[in-house]
Amino acid sequence: MGLASISTASEGIQFCIFDLRRGQNEGQELDKILFFFPADLPFSTQLSVIGLSEGLITFTRIFSPEAACEVIEAERHSHVFYEAEADIWMVMVVEKSKEAEAIWRIEDLRKVLKEVHSLFVMFYGPVRAMLEKEPNGGLIRSHLYPFIMDYLSAYQKRSPWDNCCWDFLVGKKLQLPSFRDCLKERGNVQMLTVGREAAIEVQSLVRILESCVGNTQCYSLILFQDLLVSTTLSPVDTINLFTYAVQRLTPHALSSGASSWSYLRRASTSSHAGSGSTLAHSGSVSEQIYHSSDFSPSGDNNNHVTRPLQHGKWSKGNDGFLVTDIWGVDAGSSMIASPTVWLQQTEERMYLCTYQYKGLTLILLMPVSSILNGEQGVSVVKQQVLENASLKILKVEEKLSKGWGGENAYHVGGYRYLLVDGDRNISRASPPGKVTTLTKESLLAMSKLREEVDLEKGRAKWDNAGLEKDLEVCIRAKNNAWVIARITRGKELYMVLEKANETLLYASDAFEKFSSRYCNGAFSLD
Repeated sequence: MGLASISTASEGIQFCIFDLRRGQNEGQELDKILFFFPADLPFSTQLSVIGLSEGLITFTRIFSPEAACEVIEAERHSHVFYEAEADIWMVMVVEKSKEAEAIWRIEDLRKVLKEVHSLFVMFYGPVRAMLEKEPNGGLIRSHLYPFIMDYLSAYQKRSPWDNCCWDFLVGKKLQLPSFRDCLKERGNVQMLTVGREAAIEVQSLVRILESCVGNTQCYSLILFQDLLVSTTLSPVDTINLFTYAVQRLTPHALSSGASSWSYLRRASTSSHAGSGSTLAHSGSVSEQIYHSSDFSPSGDNNNHVTRPLQHGKWSKGNDGFLVTDIWGVDAGSSMIASPTVWLQQTEERMYLCTYQYKGLTLILLMPVSSILNGEQGVSVVKQQVLENASLKILKVEEKLSKGWGGENAYHVGGYRYLLVDGDRNISRASPPGKVTTLTKESLLAMSKLREEVDLEKGRAKWDNAGLEKDLEVCIRAKNNAWVIARITRGKELYMVLEKANETLLYASDAFEKFSSRYCNGAFSLD
């Protein structure tokens, strides 16, 4: 649910990553292609898509040198741009359709591109750094292709009620976030509201976890169910790790096995093999993509490409720590290698240790360079956690469980809403199961409203650089529902009222009551 299908067979969508600094000489044009989907398109078609994108970027930079185009709307296609790193561009070209389900917000598509890049960087580091390490581009292609295909295809949908799950490909149809996702916000975290006593216990647990690592600087992330409780990471690292944890590490993710947020339904081995064989004779880029990466977890570690987004690769050990063989085997100790991530805050690689007790998930991050004896040092830290933090973990889990209201904890009767705090990168929304009770007309109206708000926010950003603009929009949908948006001081509140009175005054009053009771009056007009 909440997805619009586009057939890749009819070239309804192209998704590419290219480097403007490469392939500028005649005969070397293929060098600029770092990733292209669908991969079985002829290279002439791929170069045509990238050449058009390059031309649009160059043209728009004439008028806006500091920030080139974000979207170009043509008669038949939408071209969505995202400059992930300097001169590293990600572009999605989407064919427009008259189908009712094929309605999406451009900003939502841009956030998909941002999420792909952010997760890639968290596991491998910046794209530019990998290109500098191996200028011929084989290294970056061998990582980008399996990573993005895993992002698109490695996971399966858990349930239509899941807030965090999307299937992006079913068969050969790429599914994009549609108007049914209008009360969701990508690129944010969802926080658990805790009382004072529970907050004190959580902070005590954080200090104990830090002491288990000794004098080494470490970071932690604590989740309860699929909600964030505590973090010592920077905002950007928190969002990235939270996104991954909710999809791979929390009890919900582990229990559902093949659950996830992916955009491609898990493709069959035969379809991948067929795609590979089609391109095997097409030239050096395809050979680098398909043959320089090791797709087998049991392959030679020297050529092993870590694939952290694979589904079903995490499990809970007898000691409570989560284990996976995704990172292969440590050459020095013959032990399964511990997971590692790259933090943007510190620009260093960190060991990722995850402990789980019932609904509580603890993530401890330690610098690889500071842990002596590698895997043996990690094992020592884990033992310290078991010895020193177990009782506190039990106590924290008990307190959080008592205050937990279940999956409908943040439901407010009569309202369907999305609350976004842009300054803190936090969002809260009506439970997905409640949003599905809205009519199609209401969802379409909200999606259109959010598109207009996105455009207005974009204009305000360039017209009044550094200045925030308050905005309020109220629309009466075709089914007589009220669809409302109010933006003020970095916060946004979107609301659908289907059973409201016919008057605007009634709808406005209902909005004010919600703001006063659940938002501390942040959106009140007084």
